[in-house]
Amino acid sequence: MKSVFVTGTDTGVGKTIVAGLLARYLREQGYRAITQKWVQTGTRDYPCDIPVHLELMGVERGTAGQHEQDMNPYAFELAGSPHLAASCEGARIDVRKIVASFRRLEEAFDAVIVEGAGGVLVPLSRRKLLVDVVERLGLPVVVVAANKLGAINHTLLTVEALRVRDIKVLGIVFNTLDEKEDETVLQDNPEIVKAFARVPILGQLAWSKDTEQLQRDFRPIAKKVLAGLSRT
Repeated sequence: MKSVFVTGTDTGVGKTIVAGLLARYLREQGYRAITQKWVQTGTRDYPCDIPVHLELMGVERGTAGQHEQDMNPYAFELAGSPHLAASCEGARIDVRKIVASFRRLEEAFDAVIVEGAGGVLVPLSRRKLLVDVVERLGLPVVVVAANKLGAINHTLLTVEALRVRDIKVLGIVFNTLDEKEDETVLQDNPEIVKAFARVPILGQLAWSKDTEQLQRDFRPIAKKVLAGLSRT
């Protein structure tokens, strides 16, 4: 079993939901799966992502024990880019700390599902981008795209950035964030992106507030991710 990095074409596109649901699916298949968020920002105004992962996984908070600190090595109050949020608190993000925490989780679990922060080219510092750590760890990637007008350009740019670094893209999940989106746009986005990106379209998630419905809809997507991992 290999670990997975879940990135987005932007912030707020559904990475948290996809990461949590993927971990839940893997656990249902008998794998020891855990999630990780290298850098959490916006803790002052927004809920943190790790508790959402645990809820989606059906795991109670506090039961991860010694691993909880490694699940989220860095957290900052400002809702901003990791480099800026850290700077505002007089802190510095050390990639070595992130790598060490990931390695510890990787030793303890069959799979670590890592949720990114924003997109792949988000800076951790003046010298390091988030994608640099993904490349260093050799993680395959699932791309989450907001299925809306503008998704084509954002998604193709994300795939291009990963391909330049020879990072394996397992596929793309198109997530609908608004039930009022034009159906013609929603249907065309995956088709035209597939034609140019030349990576698998794992599926689409319809807009829903029902977690159980989302899980049912996500199972075929998770099955494809698992199949893709077996081929890497």
